[in-house]
Amino acid sequence: MEETRLVVDQELVKKAEEMIQTQEFGERRLSGIPYKITYIIALSMACFQLYTAFFGTLTATLQRSVHLSFAMTLCFLFYPRSKKSKIKTIPFYDFVLAMIAGCSAIYVAVYYQALVTRIGSPTQIDLVMGCLTILLILEATRRAVGLPLVLISSLFILYGFIGPYLPDLIAHRGYGFRRVVDHLYLTMEGIFGIPLWVSSTFVFAFVLFGAIFERSGAGTYLLKLAMSLVGHTRGGPAKVSVIASAFFGTISGSGVANTATIGTMTIPMMKKVGFSPELAGGIDTAAGGNGQIMPPVMGAAAFVMAEFLGIPYLQVCVAAALPAIIDQLALLGAVHLLSVKYDLKGIPRKELPKFIPTLVSGAHFLIPIVVLFYALVIKRLTPLTAAAMAIGVAASIFIIQGMLASLRWGRDTEERPVTVSGETKTVSWEPTIDSFKKILDAMFNASRTMAGIGVTCACAGIVVGMVTLTGAGLNMTNVVVTLSAGNLYLGLFVTMIACLILGMGVPTTPNYVIMATIMAPALKAMAPEVPIIAIHLFVFYFGILADGTPPVCLAAYAAAGIAGADPFKTGVNAFKLDMRTFLLPYMFITAPQMLLISTNVFEATWIFITASVGMYALAGGMQGFFIADDKWYERIILLVSAVALVKPGLYTDVFGLVGVALVYYLQKMRVKKAVI
Repeated sequence: MEETRLVVDQELVKKAEEMIQTQEFGERRLSGIPYKITYIIALSMACFQLYTAFFGTLTATLQRSVHLSFAMTLCFLFYPRSKKSKIKTIPFYDFVLAMIAGCSAIYVAVYYQALVTRIGSPTQIDLVMGCLTILLILEATRRAVGLPLVLISSLFILYGFIGPYLPDLIAHRGYGFRRVVDHLYLTMEGIFGIPLWVSSTFVFAFVLFGAIFERSGAGTYLLKLAMSLVGHTRGGPAKVSVIASAFFGTISGSGVANTATIGTMTIPMMKKVGFSPELAGGIDTAAGGNGQIMPPVMGAAAFVMAEFLGIPYLQVCVAAALPAIIDQLALLGAVHLLSVKYDLKGIPRKELPKFIPTLVSGAHFLIPIVVLFYALVIKRLTPLTAAAMAIGVAASIFIIQGMLASLRWGRDTEERPVTVSGETKTVSWEPTIDSFKKILDAMFNASRTMAGIGVTCACAGIVVGMVTLTGAGLNMTNVVVTLSAGNLYLGLFVTMIACLILGMGVPTTPNYVIMATIMAPALKAMAPEVPIIAIHLFVFYFGILADGTPPVCLAAYAAAGIAGADPFKTGVNAFKLDMRTFLLPYMFITAPQMLLISTNVFEATWIFITASVGMYALAGGMQGFFIADDKWYERIILLVSAVALVKPGLYTDVFGLVGVALVYYLQKMRVKKAVI
């Protein structure tokens, strides 16, 4: 029975793989010579990144220039000009654009020493190469993630030229063509700034680690582990989705990939026990997005945050740990409420894998994760070194698996007799060779993923460069303070709306970069007592939440495709579940102790308890069910209590806990009367 529960619909797998491939790798499905060309370039990029990860990165400008050259080249090879373009081959003009793009970016590395001496006074050829790089970054970004980020970056470039003609609140002295190109192309504050540095070092290493981890079959193991833990409880498959997504998201750091990968296995099970297609897709979307907030791998934006703030990445992980745990528990609570509301059962225990045997059977999958945690937390090594160690361990285990599989009894293929303990066995090296092929495929897929990430980081660098050149950060601070009348909470609300709107067309990382550059200084100016990391995490969270917020919610579209559901309704269900997460960022501001800043064990524990209760109350209010169907006034009490528990303080905590207890008592009495 266990096997029948774990059989995955191959059509769903194929559909999910296409969604992930389109979202993260580009729409082209190449074969023949074009495929071989791109394969060689992608492997070359992966080899370069691995070499610098293991033996030390190059000088910052050289590292970023080579990385961007590879990323831009691959973008034009993997992403077609439009949806009407051919996807099974590469047009001649895209080969030409790929060559020009690669050369324009690598120009900085080739002529590095000469360029250093003429920053501020670029030659004619410097300007030409700079213009080509900027234009081709914009076009590559349009292909990879769409038009919104390109329009935003273009507006900031235009802002650099027309500053003197703007209203006083946002005006500046204005800059000429030569100065703008020089600043964006030849300094470390534009294209080759912090976002691209993070992309060219930490991010690639973790993406490759995730790719190898996934190709090894770890995803199926994590799913079985989650099933053995909670599959038997009410609405078990939905809880499996939450836990498996947290496990997988810890490694992948990608919301859409997380949603599609886990969804192929859990959505059919959810539908089987009674969840509607839209609700099953919504749960999977909410769970998939949660993966991006789970340390130690929280996506590219978290690495950028550490660099922006000039703090160790471990400090970001520590600050994000408690909120991530609270959020996962709150989502489990919300799923449990839905399961009780609709009287949905779990999977019988006899049909589920047993926990201990399952844990032991795939314990080797956990070794790279243990190594990663040990390197980051115990030894406090850099993220790049920790990721390199994890990659080495994961690849070694993968190869050892293949070699052990090669030692088996006779086959009809070519074989070589081996005598072991007086018995003759045969060896087929196919499993070992297959392991090496899968590692190469993982390297190929990592480079494909990084092509889009690299160009979007470069494009976000354009925005950062124009902000530093024009002083737009100070101007935007004045605008935000004016719009919010100096009120911090109104300023936070404006920032939240801006993040959600921007996130409709811009991926999480550039969304975070832009908002952190523009809005974070304004919020800090209004609340200087709030730790800066709390403000940056506020922006980071709402950038992630945009992925599951209607009307544009990419993760919801992926889940809806697997569930056979309406994408908009799926997005609405995900949004209702995500409402619990909307409260968390405000708690960062009102209670920085949640981020384990300037606190003690007792205070942190109390915040954890009250926040968890508040999130559960919010879920009850949003879903219209606590232990029974909510009356209209009970929903109001639950929602108000949830908000009160967000605001730290004895009176607000007592008020919130009393409100929750009151609703519990009223519904408990109502349930007893109904039974009698």
